[in-house]
Order: sequence, then C-alpha cells, then structure tokens
Amino acid sequence: MNKQELMADYKNQEEKLLIAKVMDKIEFLKSRNKIENTDFLNLYEQDLIDKFLKKIKFKNYYFFGGAGEAERKILIIYPEKLTEEMARKNHSKMLSVVKIKLPIDLSGEYDHRRYLGAIMKLGIEREKVGDISVKPMGADIIVKNEILKFLMQNLGSLTRFSSAEIETENIDKLEKIETQKIEMTEIVASLRLDNIVSNLARTSRGKAVEILEQERVFLNFKVETKPSKQVNVGDIITIRGKGRFEFKEITGNTKKGRFIIKVDKFV
Repeated sequence: MNKQELMADYKNQEEKLLIAKVMDKIEFLKSRNKIENTDFLNLYEQDLIDKFLKKIKFKNYYFFGGAGEAERKILIIYPEKLTEEMARKNHSKMLSVVKIKLPIDLSGEYDHRRYLGAIMKLGIEREKVGDISVKPMGADIIVKNEILKFLMQNLGSLTRFSSAEIETENIDKLEKIETQKIEMTEIVASLRLDNIVSNLARTSRGKAVEILEQERVFLNFKVETKPSKQVNVGDIITIRGKGRFEFKEITGNTKKGRFIIKVDKFV
C-alpha cells in the first residue's frame, strides 16, 4: 500500500492525516490480527473514510457509536478470520456510557454544551467523546474506555456535578440515544438543498452554496455538494456548525407559491 499515492487525492493536511491514521490501523490489523478502532469521527470524517475504504476495496469494517442513531462514531476494522457479528461482540472493550443524574433542583438546567464543556474543561480531547444524550435529569455520555477511569475520578470534582450521581453502564445496554427536538416552520422558494440550507443556516443562498462546496452539508449522513439536489420529507440534513435537522412535512403553500414546511431541529 503506497501511502503517498493513496493520499494524493486529498486536499488538505487534516484529510491526509486522517487517511494516514486509517492506513496505520489497517497495517496494525494485518500484523496483530486483532480488531482495531479509531477515535470518534464526525459525519464528514466517516464519509471520507467510507469512500476511501471502498476505493481500496477494504471490506471488513463498520462504524459504531453506541446506537444506530448516533452521529459520532468510531471506525472498527476486523481481521478476515472474524465476521462482523463476531466483531460486534467486542464493543464493551472499546466504549462505555457515563451516566450523570442531577439532583431535582437542577432538573433541565444543563444542555449539551454544558456537559461537553465540563468534559473539555478536564483536558479531554473531543475525539474521545461520542454522542451526549441530554435528559431533564441528566445525560448519557458515550466515551472511549481509555478515558473512562479518568472521567469517573474527576467529573465529580467539577462544581456543576458536585451533587450529581455519576455511574457507568455497559455500552451494550444502550438501546436508544434520546434526542430533544424543536419544531420549526420555514418558508422556502423550492425544495432544492441550497434553498433549505439557506433557511436553516440563516444565511444567503449564495453563502449556502459556499457551505455546500465546502462539504459542510450532509444529506442522510452523506456529504452532498449539489445545490439543486431535491430534499424529501423524512430526510435528515446536517450542517456543520449549525446543527442537524429533520424535514418533517410540507404543510402548504404561500400565495406566491413558496413551500411552507415543518422541520425538527435536534438540540
């Protein structure tokens, strides 16, 4: 595997570094004949890696984030002697859930940003933390096992969690990641992706096209750069830096023929 030739198609240093790390994992897999995994990846990174592995015809891999609806996931690659089903029995060796239960007087006080900020305050890299499922009385935080002991020793020392109950749970017991949504009503000229991104990102259509060209938009968890792509009811739209949205329904039209749509924003 010639790394330089394989990385020639990638535009920036971050992409090259990510692909190089994946190739290193494949080399480790071959030499050790053991399951390998990466840190947590965002949607863009998952899409980039998925396309790369398909390009080199590598088949023994999948992405896992604790539940099917997880956004941040790790890449898991496994040796040919194993099936994917066999590899999936090893998730508890890689990830765990940190469960935080707040006292009654703090119910509903903390959002996703506050939980993530607390973890970052401890000096932990974002790549070691997966999805954070926020609930009125606390949160479930998916983490790499390598930081689990440190988190359990230090989270309680933070003022915001000093009166909270903190415990761990096996990742295999996490059946569903709970998400909170805010319903929004939008009026768009058409169901083209650039129009909808313009509305959701609260920016001009020209800027929306730039965001698409920068590969910051995901349609159903895949990078989409085509401004004229039609968006359908049920589609999930993710805009890096702006959030994730679900196109729920078309409720009508204005007198000028614009579409009135309902969108759920994940919070």
